[in-house]
Amino acid sequence: MYKVGVLTISDKGAQGKREDKSGKLMSDLLKEAGFNIAIYAVVPDEEFTISQTLIKWVNKGVDLILTTGGTGLSPKDLTPEATQKVIEKQVPGIAEALRQEGLKKTPHAMLSRGMAGIRKETLIINLPGSPKAVKEGLEVLIPALPHALAKIKGDTTECGT
Repeated sequence: MYKVGVLTISDKGAQGKREDKSGKLMSDLLKEAGFNIAIYAVVPDEEFTISQTLIKWVNKGVDLILTTGGTGLSPKDLTPEATQKVIEKQVPGIAEALRQEGLKKTPHAMLSRGMAGIRKETLIINLPGSPKAVKEGLEVLIPALPHALAKIKGDTTECGT
């Protein structure tokens, strides 16, 4: 079973001024899909804190890190920048698929700057901060995650794509 980290990026959440509905929903939906939530945290919208948390979790052997929040256009939205500094390889198709599916529901999906990539053997994916976007994003991601994680871990079997 893969170990998953759920990281919410929110100043108010980190200060205890806002309930983390998105991170909790993400954890619940992943558990329902059979994933093991190994670690969960809420951190402020600070590039250094985000990147250091990602690195720490990768070094702990987390297989998949999903972030929620900090992907928009606000000056404090720095999750993609922090992720870019951490990853070794981009996986642009994941972010493209999330935006494409989101555009079917709202034109605001094009404003998400979320990205996806790999560091060592960990897949890191940014999702927007709203519970609605988390739910819709996981509907897109969950079917592809087992295959992606197996490939990252070195599975050499051919896929049926």
